[in-house]
Amino acid sequence: MSAPARPTGVREAPTMPGLPVLGSAADLRRRLLATQLRALHELGDVVRFTAGPPGVRLVVHGVYAPEGVHHVLAAEAARYRKDNRFYAALRDDLGDGLLTSQDGTWLRQRRFVQPLFTHAQVERYLPVMAAEAGALVERWRAPARTGEPVDLHRETTRLTLRVVGRVLLGADLDDAVPLVRTALPVIGEHVRRRGFAPLPVPAGWPTPANLRARHERRRVEALVDRLTAARRADAGDRGDLLGRLVAARDGGAGLSDAEVRDQVVVFLFAGHDTTATALTAALHLLGAHPAEQERAHEEARGLPDVPSRADLDRLDHLTAVLKEALRLYPPAYATSRRRSGGDDVVGGYRIPDGTDVAVYPWVTHRHPRHWDDPERFAPRRFAPEREAARHRYAWFPFGGGPRACIGGHFALLESLVVLGAVLRAYRVETPDRPIPVRPRVTLRPAAPVPCRLTPR
Repeated sequence: MSAPARPTGVREAPTMPGLPVLGSAADLRRRLLATQLRALHELGDVVRFTAGPPGVRLVVHGVYAPEGVHHVLAAEAARYRKDNRFYAALRDDLGDGLLTSQDGTWLRQRRFVQPLFTHAQVERYLPVMAAEAGALVERWRAPARTGEPVDLHRETTRLTLRVVGRVLLGADLDDAVPLVRTALPVIGEHVRRRGFAPLPVPAGWPTPANLRARHERRRVEALVDRLTAARRADAGDRGDLLGRLVAARDGGAGLSDAEVRDQVVVFLFAGHDTTATALTAALHLLGAHPAEQERAHEEARGLPDVPSRADLDRLDHLTAVLKEALRLYPPAYATSRRRSGGDDVVGGYRIPDGTDVAVYPWVTHRHPRHWDDPERFAPRRFAPEREAARHRYAWFPFGGGPRACIGGHFALLESLVVLGAVLRAYRVETPDRPIPVRPRVTLRPAAPVPCRLTPR
């Protein structure tokens, strides 16, 4: 039987040049973000990458144009599944929670979790967010007096962990901050290395990397199991994620400790570090651009200590600053790497059945057709009329389609509350240079991000 005819005008995607045997393996491992940007500028909106020797070669198509991103994440979302090596590594290390599950399992999990992230429910968390922002402002009084710099990412990570602990887990995580701060980066790096390796070492082999990741994962699981046991012993409804999962019933049966743990670990992992990176980026950019900072301060100075959603909705400029920070430093720099179920065409290029496809906010947020001078910090890009004129998927820090980040609204409100509190209390000053970053499972600063504070 002859092969089906290829649609007219469909081409093979250009392949990124690399080494004769290993292809782009070294570039993707050492310079992932720069390599993806170079692919866009040199080869176009859909680029094929190969990594590793024949027989175990990893083949990934990078899709960069907003139209292609929409196709993969939304229009044809059912075709692109989480069946590849990267998500297998995530499941090994983080469990089969909302981030990694599929089909009926995902629908069932989302049914349990979604009510905690409606707009109305998220607004109920504003007092907790405001209290933690106030605690941060007070903690910074001493360095503001002495002139000692603070490390923005270290400080915002502590804050967002406390918010996640109180709002989602119903617990104070202060004692667990050192554990989470050391364990989750180790687990994330282990996932990244195994997920992108052409020939990954099996997770069960006793290599030093596997043993270290396993040790850190057990420490996190022990923390979650302690919290779960305490919530099972406390029948009170605090409106938190952990309590809801413990009380959940599916056909009369409750969730097992392992099922609860899988959900909690994912939210613990994704729910604090991404928001900490967004806050770090926004404060760093404001500190390097005094005029933008003063405009944001003027807007925020009238906020009450516990702002309402209506108060936050009036922060047009600060919201634009936050969105521009998320454009330049998207915490989920690679929103999705999924496997095509069936032949497809994206942007006029053939995507063969079984091919991995990746979309990169880091790259699309710098696409020259949609962003002028894309490396420049310019919050006015997010004026309402300019946003309305731009393609929906030119900016997608929280993904898109049915698998969009469930906590996107939560992260935006938390960030606005914290930024407003900081700007009311301090003038921030940071070096006028880009933040060096490392693309792990999420985007992280590669070094401390210093900031000097002056009381207002």
